Amino acid sequence: MKKYVFALMLCGLPLMINAQDAFDVLQMSQTELRGTSRFMSMAGAFGALGGDLSTLTQNPAGIGVYRNSDLGITMSLDFNSTKSGVDKMNQTKFNVNNVGYVGAIRLDSEVVPNLNFGITYNRLQSFNRHYVGGVADIPTSMSNFIADEFVNVPGYVIGDLTRTSNFNPYFDGYAPWAAVTTYDMPTANGSAGIINANSYEGGGYYLQGLYGGGTYGNAFYEVDERGHADEFNIAFGGNFANKLYWGLDFGILDLDYRSFQAYDEELENPYIMVDDNDMLHTDISNVGTSADWGLYNYLHSEGTGVNFKFGLIWRPTQALRIGAAFHTPTFYDMKDTYYVEADMKAYIDGNAIYHANKGSNDGYDYSSSYTLSTPWHFMGSVAGVIGTSGIVSLDYECVANESMRIGDDRGNNYPDVTENVKYYFKPSHIIRLGGEYRVNPNWSLRAGYSIKTTQVEKGVDNYDYNIATVGTNPAYQYDNNVHNITCGVGYRHKAFYADMAFVHKIRQSVYNAFSPINDNLGYEPNVSADVTDHNNRVSLTVGMRF
Repeated sequence: MKKYVFALMLCGLPLMINAQDAFDVLQMSQTELRGTSRFMSMAGAFGALGGDLSTLTQNPAGIGVYRNSDLGITMSLDFNSTKSGVDKMNQTKFNVNNVGYVGAIRLDSEVVPNLNFGITYNRLQSFNRHYVGGVADIPTSMSNFIADEFVNVPGYVIGDLTRTSNFNPYFDGYAPWAAVTTYDMPTANGSAGIINANSYEGGGYYLQGLYGGGTYGNAFYEVDERGHADEFNIAFGGNFANKLYWGLDFGILDLDYRSFQAYDEELENPYIMVDDNDMLHTDISNVGTSADWGLYNYLHSEGTGVNFKFGLIWRPTQALRIGAAFHTPTFYDMKDTYYVEADMKAYIDGNAIYHANKGSNDGYDYSSSYTLSTPWHFMGSVAGVIGTSGIVSLDYECVANESMRIGDDRGNNYPDVTENVKYYFKPSHIIRLGGEYRVNPNWSLRAGYSIKTTQVEKGVDNYDYNIATVGTNPAYQYDNNVHNITCGVGYRHKAFYADMAFVHKIRQSVYNAFSPINDNLGYEPNVSADVTDHNNRVSLTVGMRF
């Protein structure tokens, strides 16, 4: 299995330079618990209830439950704390989570009592997260990974890393961009590199990373993510004899994601190019050497997409509701703009001998266009109405992460990324449980809990797979579990309503600076760290039903 996944990674390298990889697709495809305050305070367990503006993004059959028109807006403050190791970063963000209108059209019919339509805006995901950390006594160097990645490209030639008058290594060759960026870096006296060519005793060259026998050091990382995924919904629905409710929803999505990712190493006794009479040459030494180097990646992803949702709610008795919904993938047209800078300072016996620096694509941003499709979703729900005072609701949702796809700007899927998605990912399962108790005709109390399971296969979490990434950023991250603990209060007076919610989200993630290397020589660990988010959200919804 390991060899097969590694072979898939290698055959895809030339193609994947101009697109996102499997873990980037995963990042763009996530959603979180957002919507109206009533919806959030019950952990989103509304698949069998309906009658809320948020249900248009969940089970559109909920629009058929409406008997009156509804107009509302939801605002929130997010207090996010992200911890990796001993380092903690805090952020506060204001969001408008939901704005919507549902128009109820009453018909003079017992078979079809009403037909409804709705228009809503929903924030599906806020990408805002910032964390920093360090790893002491690293077992290897990212430079070794970059060198190994290039050497394993079929038919590799070291000359593929160097620009000539008629050869641009970023576009004309098959070398991974990270190797091109970290090789042949300009210095004041010539050129050096984070990866360098070293000679075999019998002739020829191989690529040398900085880490070898006697090398030790520490790593530092920073990830700063910003942006959003927003959905605009147009929905229609109704009911048959107040027993079967249905809904159709067409979604238009806007995605904007920006990230800065920095990775630095401080190494003692690294294998670096030495300085001979002020001219750098290909001899490699680790005698009394030290080095500080870093790789800094900037990415801006933006796109628009469309999806379709269909749902049903069946009410066999007054006390029981059963719901089901299906969401197609969201089909995005995407554009990426990215830039990388590599920087290295080398020392012998504490004295600086050179400072090397290089940016990708001769210092210019690079852009690419592609298509992306997110997972399909299936949802099953059941809810019980307890007299006139209580509601208990349970939702199950399956997110088919292995169905994600990425392709060129004409919609042709990349087969290598498709295979990687199938091997890396598995379905996520979401359980949502919520309840509401009506204290009196005006006031209600609510609470809920939800959990979302990991998206990755066990082999990814156990570091048994070589993970293929693209461009110049070898880092990847994923969630293990996401928990939401919620509560809230609601007030109703005639047509006016106001709801408040509190959501505490715990997100457990894993950051990997680069892929582990698994080959016939055995297991070589990577540099990784656990990341935990604690997000506290306070939201307010105000609206009118008329």
